[in-house]
Amino acid sequence: MNKHQSGFTLVEIAIVLVIIGLLLGGVLKGQEMIANAKFKNLQSDVQSYAAAIYSFQDRFGALPGDMTTAAARTQVNPAARGGNGNGRVDGNTCATAAEESCRLWQQLRYANLISGDPTQQGANANPNHAYGGRVQGAYSGTHGTRTGIWVALENVPGDVAARLDRELDDGVGGTGTVFCAGGCAGGNYPATGVFVQLRVMI
Repeated sequence: MNKHQSGFTLVEIAIVLVIIGLLLGGVLKGQEMIANAKFKNLQSDVQSYAAAIYSFQDRFGALPGDMTTAAARTQVNPAARGGNGNGRVDGNTCATAAEESCRLWQQLRYANLISGDPTQQGANANPNHAYGGRVQGAYSGTHGTRTGIWVALENVPGDVAARLDRELDDGVGGTGTVFCAGGCAGGNYPATGVFVQLRVMI
């Protein structure tokens, strides 16, 4: 008896390969969309903090964190802690509850300008950015020749930091309004998977 063996035709194999290609393309496109959404969220985080800080200043006539009469002026809760009123937001990492860069978050929350629990103090007061790292603080400072209010971000992926720098500034980690404060070599951002400390002037 002759054995008749059947197999896939070239057309069937081609169809399967096309389907696999479409599935892979969809997965890769989905990952790209997720990455872009995360990046846009990071940009939005920085912009929302800038808007909150300047809204506070417009409303109360003082920088958040620096305002001496925070408890009375926010008219939300007497537990809001005041600053020294020197026209600067002192500190930078919100390591202790006494730093103005830490009290800034509390005053913004008591004024209902950002979300979060205003009773949290010290490092617990720091919000998190889109990549899961802490927003260490917002403070008055100078990096290079730029003086202003900076938002300090920890644990930002190197490629994300480089992209943020390209889109908001000059693309060089050692200059401008987006400044790599740690994890960069000679102003060059590291590759994907390496985290850096970033300062963004708002």
